[in-house]
Amino acid sequence: MILSQICPKLFHTEISHNGVTINIGPYKVNICSTIHNVAQDIYRLYDVYEAEIHADFADIYIQIEQGSGFRRFFKRQAIFNNDGTQPFTPLPIDQAYAQFEWGLNWAIANQSHQYLMIHSAVIEKNGKVVIMPGAPGAGKSTLCSALVNNGWRLFSDELALISLEDLSVTPVPRPISLKNESIDIIKNFVAKPIFGKVAYDTHKGTVSHLKAPLESVQRANEIAPAQWVILPQYQASSKTKLTEFSKGHTFMEVAQQTFNYHILGATGFEVLSDLIQQCDCYRFNYSALPEAIELFDSLV
Repeated sequence: MILSQICPKLFHTEISHNGVTINIGPYKVNICSTIHNVAQDIYRLYDVYEAEIHADFADIYIQIEQGSGFRRFFKRQAIFNNDGTQPFTPLPIDQAYAQFEWGLNWAIANQSHQYLMIHSAVIEKNGKVVIMPGAPGAGKSTLCSALVNNGWRLFSDELALISLEDLSVTPVPRPISLKNESIDIIKNFVAKPIFGKVAYDTHKGTVSHLKAPLESVQRANEIAPAQWVILPQYQASSKTKLTEFSKGHTFMEVAQQTFNYHILGATGFEVLSDLIQQCDCYRFNYSALPEAIELFDSLV
């Protein structure tokens, strides 16, 4: 069933006890949390996803719980747990939902070595995928948010999952993480955006998550080939400019943004080499989102 078909009272009961299992791309993710804000944002931002209560199996099990003892009442903390391990330092409880999204990135990256994984925004149109790797501050999430709300399909804001067999890209559409000024930029640019709770003073600054477009979620099983690797860079007052970039330099840039290139060894090298060879490679500078959208639309 679709998550929104579960009545809110039952959902809040189940997520705090046995967890609710949500289909997110190729993964079944069981989420269990007694923290009200986590349950609220899951119900708000994942309401159109397929979900189960009392599921027999999940690929990933995540718990977000309150700290015990003194921490339940003063300086309350949220603790992330994945399959019985606590890989992260507890965070203030008002950052609990952001902690869930960051932790889910970590969990996927740690058990998805059937793919080459690139830290990248990924979008698609007309059956062709754009991979946009970028370091923090490059503006890839802002650009991705604008594009997927103007005719492009969201594959992911965080992960490009590249098949080791045929180089196809697998979608994992999820809420898009936006930071600081980007939150207001997208609120003013996108018609009726739906955001989760704002988390302040995180290690990334102010963070909020933008709900994924309905069509992107509904088409999460549709893989597609990569056509472009575009390295975006936001620069205030800059002209919108797409510049060809050598495949050799693109390879070196993208290799630094992979999660498991070193784990895959020779296979990782061959898959990344073939991917770059298959794609047209560019650097992209922008400041004006309407111009960026027009340019991306011209590609297809």
